[in-house]
Amino acid sequence: MKNDIDDLLNSVFGSGTLRTGGQAAGREKPETPRLTLEPEPKQPSPRGRSPQRRTAPGRPAAPSRGASREDARPKADVPVIDFDAIGKQPPGTDLHAAPDFAAIERRAANAARELQALERAAPRTGAALDEAIARQRKEIEALNRSALEDIHRIGRELETPEVRGLSGGSAQEAAAAPLPNHAAPRGKAGLEGFDGLAEALGGTVLGQPDYLQKLVIALKRPYVMGHEGESARNAFLVTGPADTGKHLSLCAAAEELARRGVFVSGDISWMDLSLYPTAAEEKLFLQDLYMALAAKGDIVVFEHYERCQPAFLTVLSNLVQRGKSPLAGRYVLQNGRLVDAGNALVTDAVGALTPRGKYLVLLSEAPVAKLADSFGAPFVSALGDICETAALTPESLSAVAKAEFDKLAARAQKALGFTVTAGDAALLLAAESSGRAKGAQGVLAFWDRAYRALAQYRLEHDDAPKAAALGAADGRLTADFGAGPADLLSLLPEAYQGEVEAVKAELDGIVGLAAVKEYVLSLEDNFAVQARRKAAGLKTASVSMHMIFTGNPGTGKTTIARLVSRYLKAIGVLSGGQLVEVTRADLVGRYVGHTAPLTTQVLKSAVGGVLFIDEAYSLYRGKDDSFGLEAIDTLVKGMEDHRDDLIVILAGYSKEMAEFLTANSGLKSRFPNIIEFPDYTGEELLAIAKLQAGGKGYTLDERCDANLLAYFNAVQLTRARDAGNGRLARNKVEEAILNQSRRLVAQPEADLCLLLPEDFQLDDVGGV
Repeated sequence: MKNDIDDLLNSVFGSGTLRTGGQAAGREKPETPRLTLEPEPKQPSPRGRSPQRRTAPGRPAAPSRGASREDARPKADVPVIDFDAIGKQPPGTDLHAAPDFAAIERRAANAARELQALERAAPRTGAALDEAIARQRKEIEALNRSALEDIHRIGRELETPEVRGLSGGSAQEAAAAPLPNHAAPRGKAGLEGFDGLAEALGGTVLGQPDYLQKLVIALKRPYVMGHEGESARNAFLVTGPADTGKHLSLCAAAEELARRGVFVSGDISWMDLSLYPTAAEEKLFLQDLYMALAAKGDIVVFEHYERCQPAFLTVLSNLVQRGKSPLAGRYVLQNGRLVDAGNALVTDAVGALTPRGKYLVLLSEAPVAKLADSFGAPFVSALGDICETAALTPESLSAVAKAEFDKLAARAQKALGFTVTAGDAALLLAAESSGRAKGAQGVLAFWDRAYRALAQYRLEHDDAPKAAALGAADGRLTADFGAGPADLLSLLPEAYQGEVEAVKAELDGIVGLAAVKEYVLSLEDNFAVQARRKAAGLKTASVSMHMIFTGNPGTGKTTIARLVSRYLKAIGVLSGGQLVEVTRADLVGRYVGHTAPLTTQVLKSAVGGVLFIDEAYSLYRGKDDSFGLEAIDTLVKGMEDHRDDLIVILAGYSKEMAEFLTANSGLKSRFPNIIEFPDYTGEELLAIAKLQAGGKGYTLDERCDANLLAYFNAVQLTRARDAGNGRLARNKVEEAILNQSRRLVAQPEADLCLLLPEDFQLDDVGGV
């Protein structure tokens, strides 16, 4: 660094010498001081004495006696000019001759100019030094950043199980980390562990003897036909109607085989494939799949394949048909999880997944034909077994009802402290009232309500009897606690209906829109009828409830959309009930490839509720609007994927919405409910104005009615489209409140809550 600064100084001042005096002929050129940071070495004077300075007449005197010679000389860290050389004469010069004062004057003047040059150059030198130091500091910081990045990269590479296993302290941790392609351990028992398994499961899963036999064969197949390696021990389908024992049978079989020593663990890994509907969940899907395959249990179950991204089904197909599934990206193991390596340099990248010798089970209510549509015929042929449950017969439901009552009686004896008995009528009611379509789940729900009613009775009566006899009368479950049979389920609090009533009251408070209100309330009727059909074991009709609201601004479209979301949530149609309000800006991306993910994200946020797109016609600006068309296509697909738990409402002007429906051939068919919101009449706008004023704490003088009614009628006849309808009434009320404030300043005694005719400005009928 010192050499760099020396070079800098020389570049500023040059490499020449500072001349301080003349020289005689034949004499060596005296050494001239140079610019340097090194201190000037002290030169010994002749005869060990300091040379005497001659002072010419008229020149400044030498330093005083009190000042040392060192104080008079320049400091060692600045350039030195030897003034002692001034006035020296060449050898042989007559010392008694008169001195050449002119030459001395010239030399002194030269020395003064050189001093001035040094003084002017000093600031430039400091600035140049600061610049050089700043440049070197930046270079050092860049080197530090590069070193830190290398340290972090090396640290990540050291986190791999293989590297951790090289050190003695982490050997157990590395050994415990599950490997992606390593067959899972098996139990010690073999084929003998399956003896009598179907009969044992029959005590838990009632009414499914044929299905249980097929399930045992599917689990026993690899022990008879032989299996080794990392491919699936067996892959099979479990299908059948809802609530017929599919989940229960798999759990019971795994626990029983673990107890017999055939399985290492009775745990089952469950994967809900409906959680991965789009390609955006690829990394999450692969991570969850790896964790399921690396889990402790012997069985991995995949549910709801019908709602999974088709590309992910290819991964499952490869696991079943080929025994492994190659991965498109580069993944590594970190802390037992599969992590995307990106472009990092790794030596242990995972290139494929294998079933690790597990059972792979597809569980669905759909028939085998649906499986072939999703996976293909070769996949169905590759399955080892197909196990299908049957709909529960009345006899099976009765057996389930008796078994579940026995559980209730034991629970009541232990927790409530009294004995519960049930007659045949109560058992038959439990089997029939739940409905065949609900299956065993309906029976479980029936006895759960009965137990909660018994617990409520115990809470309300400290001196409750020690016995209760259950029966049935007029289709209701009764209980006799010693004072005669009484309706048992009446002890339970009634279902909360406050939200439904609140929404209905709010609908009634809205002025006008009679046809719209009638349609909204009819949704409850359809839902109730479909629920009754389901309870009776009949097929239900899934009615599309997507809607289009058309009409001029201010006609209540957004208000009704919000009420619809609350109402459908209250009556149980929607699981979430949230209202997501968006426009074109929320759906259309800023660059190519951005629109589809953005629209998908909005759809996912609205699942379980209502997606309300205001001014929906703005999505379509002609056939050249590729971004808008992409948003519409994504919207149509999302509506189909979530048709059972999503309602989409589009709002806009009538003419523009008619053109919008032509943007996609499948768009109009997905919106069977087109509701026209009419313009408000003058009487309705007057009523809205009174409601608006009342909501703000004001009342209208009776004399205002005639003027306002005439004004509203005239406006609606001339410019209803751009007047604002309901917003017109609100604006007029707010305008009157401001005018009243000015009037009250001049009339302090006037009523603070009364709006008079002179407070309303009604001279803008034409919009001017």
